[in-house]
Amino acid sequence: MKEISITSSFTIYDNINELSQDIQDLMNQAIEIRKKAYAPYSKFRVGAALLLDNGKVILGSNQENAAYPSGLCAERTAIFYAGSAYPEAKILKMAITAASDTNQTQTPIPPCGSCRQSIAEYEIKQDTPIEIYFMGEIGEVYKSASLKNLLPFMFDKKFL
Repeated sequence: MKEISITSSFTIYDNINELSQDIQDLMNQAIEIRKKAYAPYSKFRVGAALLLDNGKVILGSNQENAAYPSGLCAERTAIFYAGSAYPEAKILKMAITAASDTNQTQTPIPPCGSCRQSIAEYEIKQDTPIEIYFMGEIGEVYKSASLKNLLPFMFDKKFL
């Protein structure tokens, strides 16, 4: 038997104002699209903004459905659109923000497991890390240098 240790590393910013101007702009776009989320059931709104290497910014918000598994998270809404509209473009950066209609979200909200797996597919496909910035409604912003940092044991095509 042996034991391994896995370490993840994050940069933590006290608030959105500490981010570089380009990341502030990306996060502000995520905040604006978050307000358009369709979240009548969870009352939990998420916005995502992706910066592509062609300069395009792709936005997504969560879209719920009464049949819960039929909804789609903001991150996957954005990443799947980017993949269909700009299949050759690389995703450089992703900004994610979440807010509740019932209480103020102050804790940074990372992508869920399904979103992590979907982002992993694109990070592996493009063979380039995707910087991921995430926050709640207010407060700290976490930066992960890559999806692999968030999901060290990724499942990908090499296992198939």
